[in-house]
Amino acid sequence: MNKIVLITGAAQGIGKQTAIDFAKAGWIPSLIDFDQQELAKTLTEVHQIEPKSISVHCDVKNPNEIIKAVLETHDKLGGLNCVINNAGISKWKSPYELSVDEWDEIIQTNLRSVFLFSREAAKYMSKSGGGSIINMASTRAFMSEPHSEAYAATKGGIVALTHALAASFAEEHITVNSISPGWIHTGDYSRLRKIDHEQHLAKRVGKPSDISRACLFLAEPDNNFITGENIMIDGGMTRKMIYEH
Repeated sequence: MNKIVLITGAAQGIGKQTAIDFAKAGWIPSLIDFDQQELAKTLTEVHQIEPKSISVHCDVKNPNEIIKAVLETHDKLGGLNCVINNAGISKWKSPYELSVDEWDEIIQTNLRSVFLFSREAAKYMSKSGGGSIINMASTRAFMSEPHSEAYAATKGGIVALTHALAASFAEEHITVNSISPGWIHTGDYSRLRKIDHEQHLAKRVGKPSDISRACLFLAEPDNNFITGENIMIDGGMTRKMIYEH
C-alpha cells in the first residue's frame, strides 16, 4: 500500500531534505511550493528516488490554491497519509516599521496555511482511517530576539493550533504534532565556525536531516500515541543557561 506525504515549502531547506528522506523511506511525496524553478529542481532530485512523486505550484496565502493542491495530491497519488506544514517566511523589522500588509503576509503564509492545509487534508484522511499532520513551529515560539514579532506570533500560534487540531481530529484517528527547530543550517555546513557549534549542548549546529528524521518518526502509524505534542529539536540550546564570565 502506498504511503503519500504532502510537504509544503518543499523546494528548499528543511522541506527539500524531508521530501528526499521520505522518498528514501518508501513514501511518495507531493512537493508544494511557490518557487517554480527550485521546485522543479527538487522534484528532479526526488524523482531519482521515487519516480511517482509529484509537485504542485501553490501560493499558500491563497485558500483556493490550497484546496486545489490537496485535491490534486489526493487524486494523482491515490490517497493522503501525512501532511507536513513546513512553508514559512520571516521579516526582521522593528514593530514600529512593520506594515499591516507585511504582518498579514507572514500570518497568512506561516499560520493560516497550516490550518487550511490541515483541514483540507483531514477531509480525506478521515475517510481512509486516519493519518498524521506535522506542523513546523520554532524555538522562537518560546524565546525571542528583537524585531521578530510577526514570525514569533505565527510560530506560537502553530504550537497552540497543533494541540487544538489534535483534539478536534481525534475521532478521525488523525494525530497532529509540531516540531520546533532551533538553528538548522541549510547552507554550506563547512562554513560554520567552532563558536557556532559550541553554543549547543549537542556541540554542533543542526542539519535539515535532524528535522526530517523526527518527521518520519511522527508519520509512522505505530507512533500514534503521540498527538498534540510539540518536540523541540535545537541541540539543547533553549535549555542552556548562559552566564557572562
